[in-house]
Amino acid sequence: MIIRTLGPQDAEAYRALMLEAYGVYPQAFTSSVAERARMPLSWWEKRLDSPLDCLLGAFDGDELAGIVGLAYEPREKAQHKVTLFGMYVNAAHQQQGLGRQLVEAALDEARKQPRLKVIQLTVTAGNAAAFALYQRCGFIQYGLEPLAVRVGVEYFDKIHMWRELKTD
Repeated sequence: MIIRTLGPQDAEAYRALMLEAYGVYPQAFTSSVAERARMPLSWWEKRLDSPLDCLLGAFDGDELAGIVGLAYEPREKAQHKVTLFGMYVNAAHQQQGLGRQLVEAALDEARKQPRLKVIQLTVTAGNAAAFALYQRCGFIQYGLEPLAVRVGVEYFDKIHMWRELKTD
């Protein structure tokens, strides 16, 4: 398994994997399949070529099997923070430690930026596997956002987590 930064040339694979993620775990993402499926490929290419986002992909041969992103804060007073987002591993590669590898790769990438001191994320309340993964990676809960995401008629809370980006 190779984990590397994605670029515009990976847009089709990234789009396909994220549309799968939105469909399989709609409560985990604030975007919907329908909303993102309408976006042209150029939108996905720009996302992979943005100075405000870094997207990492895990490849099993030529197949993009997992994804995680870092969203950098553009505002001066908050540039010490980064947000981990869009974490997903496809079903064929789950339960093999790939999620942990992706989170660790994101942490390593964030540590390359000396200005960054804090990494934060949200995870859907009730997603015990993801919550436990983030805890194993050193994240701690600092809040709960009630009714954060609506899927159909159901609402889901989001747990807010963070950790310092000390070099270990």
